[in-house]
Amino acid sequence: MRSGVWDAQTVAAELEISPRRVRQLSREYLLACAQGTAEQWAPGCSGGNRARDIPEAVQVLWNRMFKVKPPAPYGFAASEALRRHDFLVDRATVRRWAIENALAHPAKRAKRDASERRWQCTEVGALWQLDATPHPWFGDSNEKLPLLDMVDDCSRVIVGARLYPRECLLAYLDFLSKAFREFGLPLALYVDYHSFFFTHVPDNLTYLADALHRYDISLKYAPTPQAKGKIERQHQFWQNRLPSYFAAERIDQIVRANEEVEQLRHHHNEKEIHREIGMPPQKAWKQAKGEKRFVLRPFREDPWWRYMWSVRCRVRIGTDGCVPVGQHRLPFPSRVGGWVLRCQQPNGLYTFLANEPGSGGKPIVLMRYEGTGPDWTV
Repeated sequence: MRSGVWDAQTVAAELEISPRRVRQLSREYLLACAQGTAEQWAPGCSGGNRARDIPEAVQVLWNRMFKVKPPAPYGFAASEALRRHDFLVDRATVRRWAIENALAHPAKRAKRDASERRWQCTEVGALWQLDATPHPWFGDSNEKLPLLDMVDDCSRVIVGARLYPRECLLAYLDFLSKAFREFGLPLALYVDYHSFFFTHVPDNLTYLADALHRYDISLKYAPTPQAKGKIERQHQFWQNRLPSYFAAERIDQIVRANEEVEQLRHHHNEKEIHREIGMPPQKAWKQAKGEKRFVLRPFREDPWWRYMWSVRCRVRIGTDGCVPVGQHRLPFPSRVGGWVLRCQQPNGLYTFLANEPGSGGKPIVLMRYEGTGPDWTV
């Protein structure tokens, strides 16, 4: 083989082993030649066929995942076998099974080489990458819905992933407050130049940036999409997995979809080995914490917390004694012509305050409304 008389396929057929094993032996032999020990070199045992039998329940799961359009990625099928049936298997075994059962993926076009990767933070909580990606999650015939996505730059822990009907201020407020409650407060968020984050007026902050500034969270701006490659690759992670998963499980509602995304997110963080860091993200998180590379601040709810993560607006009590709430006017027990602060929270609750954040003291709640249309309750 070294002299070019036989190729790897011919040697594999002669020895009744795989071409991959032949190439491994060839590398070992050439290394021995380079070290001057070719005369003493001998091939080791291959170990035989160590493949385990695939349980029937796992095969049923894979059949369902590969028969939908688009079919599930092989890595995701391996992940689901571990999550649902506690069956540890690698991606290559899943691929071989799919080929044997005529369920293999169609050939893909060659990808362009990735751009040069940006540096990585050495401390957990120093930087979280945040972005939104629109995609037809429930099939190509359905509308594109935004998925808000956020990852810790150091450990690759997915700190948030959630679908929303549209990309709006209220969605970002809800998404960030949930992530901060679960993990704590980072030092900075890495974002693009979206109007939610960036204003062209010098020394001015957007509404969202002002809420972050109150909790000492700064914004860093990526000049191009390529500059925030970690979150862009995470978008591909979800786009490869979720459409096939939702199709196989017949999920077409945002509420049910978000419940499943939460389970997949936790499983990925705790069990799946990240290709770039060589370990599960949660292990990298704990390792950094043990090495004192941890700058995440613990979450502590203050009296203004729920109102800072709401859409606030000053409104006047009309001559009819009512205040505007959505497309309705609801009665308000106060003097006519006075001003109050209306806070629209992500859970559908409207709260009216007598004072504003930064005015000193605790919030003074005057009234709360919850519901829609004729079903408003006080």
